Amino acid sequence: MKVLLTGASGQVGSCFQDLVSKKYPQMTLLATDRSQLDITDAAAVDRVVAQFQPNVIFNAAAYTAVDRAESDPEGAWSVNVQAVENLSLAAQRHHAFFVHISTDYVFNGEADKPWVEDHPCDPQSVYGSTKLAGEKAAQVCDQTIVLRTSWVFSEYGNNFVKTMLRLGKERPELSIIDDQRGCPTYAGDIANAVMQIICADERPTGVYHYSGLGEISWFGFAETILQKACTHGLLAKMPELKPIPTTQYPTPAKRPKYSVMSTKKIVAAGIKPVSWLPSVDLVLQKLKSSLP
Repeated sequence: MKVLLTGASGQVGSCFQDLVSKKYPQMTLLATDRSQLDITDAAAVDRVVAQFQPNVIFNAAAYTAVDRAESDPEGAWSVNVQAVENLSLAAQRHHAFFVHISTDYVFNGEADKPWVEDHPCDPQSVYGSTKLAGEKAAQVCDQTIVLRTSWVFSEYGNNFVKTMLRLGKERPELSIIDDQRGCPTYAGDIANAVMQIICADERPTGVYHYSGLGEISWFGFAETILQKACTHGLLAKMPELKPIPTTQYPTPAKRPKYSVMSTKKIVAAGIKPVSWLPSVDLVLQKLKSSLP
């Protein structure tokens, strides 16, 4: 199997490369980032796809700077919509299966039970709006799966686990939002799910939710991370944590208050999400081993 990966330097892309190198050496992977393939350039995308002839195109690239997108809607659109359309059209032309990652931000966050795939979307930010438009662009290709996920963390890139670890070392007290709830998701688990999908005898198509098992607030997530960091010897002392409402931490982009998504549909397709808790330990162990 030949797989073209975009967004190779991001969290999910990096974990997918790790997975291929460790467990799927027979797979031919062309891993690209912005410096190797400008996915906003339709001609460049089609040229690479025509030359490589992948069986699968996995788009792990995205404009994820949620607050910056509010003042840069054109930049967010070019990566989250136009680039997705370029990849989807190329996949359709060259008969490749297309995998695209989306987000809980397509919903308005005003719910009290897990979001299901066919719930009406109502994004509240530029980021969410462009990701929703990107979902539609992705499905230009007949053979497409869109995976919505949430609260992604890993040993790579910038994410909440690494931010909490840094702030826990710098400050004796941290104020963390406690009225937004969701499900953290390890990027390596997303990579595993994608691998199961593309290796399936019958690949599922359409929109699916995939996130880690276990609902929690940002405050609860931070507390878990910092307690485990102390256990792993990455922090000398647990900082004092103060729960605060969203109103005390204004941001340019509105965040969903409730981001828990139902995973029943993907479980029915044979893909089983796992708890995010053990992955926090795994990430902290990897970060510790990378220290000088």
